[in-house]
Amino acid sequence: MPGPIAATGPRIRVMIADDSAVVRGLVARWIAEAGFDVVATASNGRIAVEAMARHDPDVILLDIDMPELDGTQALPLLLAKSPGVQIVMMSTLTTRNADISLRCLALGAVDYLAKPESNRGVTTSDAFRQDLIERVRLFGSARARKRGPVPGPAGAGAFAQVAAPAPKPAAPLVLRPKARSGIAPRVLLIGASTGGPRAVGEVLEKIGSATLRQFPVLIVQHMPPVFTAVFAEHLGARTGLPAAEGKADERLQPGRIYVAPGGRHMGLTGTPGRPDAAIRLHDGPVVNFCRPAVDVLFQDAAAIFGASALAVVLTGMGSDGTGGARALTEAGAAVLAQDEATSTVWGMPGSVAKAGLAQAILPLSEIGGALRNLLTGQGS
Repeated sequence: MPGPIAATGPRIRVMIADDSAVVRGLVARWIAEAGFDVVATASNGRIAVEAMARHDPDVILLDIDMPELDGTQALPLLLAKSPGVQIVMMSTLTTRNADISLRCLALGAVDYLAKPESNRGVTTSDAFRQDLIERVRLFGSARARKRGPVPGPAGAGAFAQVAAPAPKPAAPLVLRPKARSGIAPRVLLIGASTGGPRAVGEVLEKIGSATLRQFPVLIVQHMPPVFTAVFAEHLGARTGLPAAEGKADERLQPGRIYVAPGGRHMGLTGTPGRPDAAIRLHDGPVVNFCRPAVDVLFQDAAAIFGASALAVVLTGMGSDGTGGARALTEAGAAVLAQDEATSTVWGMPGSVAKAGLAQAILPLSEIGGALRNLLTGQGS
């Protein structure tokens, strides 16, 4: 269990909006035990909106299904009252709720959490508890620092203002010598986690469907089952290209988007130098605490495509993708990484960048154009 936050900086203020009294009470206890301040709870979206001005939370845990005003209706009203508030959607794991959660990300929510199917499931799920605390800590810390001292419950004390770090300038797109192989890309690989759904969609849209039709696109986005299928549908609608979860032994085809299924690793099989690569799915051990894992895809692609692979690591927690990026760069392929200033979390791309494996570190707005230039031979 995470320890209490030391009283040397502003405490994270949390509001919990869920129609289940059991869930509200349980989550509030977890939040308090982790050292955060539960400043308000609400049984529906209307109560949550009314509580905003009084309590000024840093993070809102917002259930989708609530009476009077549900999470999707409350989301824009909460953001209008406090544009900087960090809202994490919570929902049970259904196709409908996965679709709604992804739409909420496009409307300004920062992340989502899939709740176990019942209140009893919530009480017994250590994984849900750990994911929830991790997100509150992650998303609340930056906003709490910007907010500075805000009186909290007894014992919170007063804290000094801490300035947010200045954004770092992006590195220019200069490929390192090992990536200048003269071999044209044959496949595009994308790895992402927290903040990834929005980032992946923006990158693909800026590459453009005309370019994407010439290459297979393989994506590992850390997501639970059900969500990945819906995520693929959203990408298909956004790009106008066929997009779906990868299927075992499916041959790669240009102009198709393959998303790793939630809960399964997606890699590749094939013979190096031959155009017969196919999807490999398996239920092996988690890699970097993840399944699917970016490293699995990247390492297989390095072995099969070598220098003709092109990869990008986008926003996400942890370091998944670093081992695979190393294998790709050693094979002569180019790997790009999202910069810190535009990442929701600079964990995965930051790990790749700090390991010296990124040929370029770019803001999200520039990644799609850079990949398009490399895919069409204009950036090598």
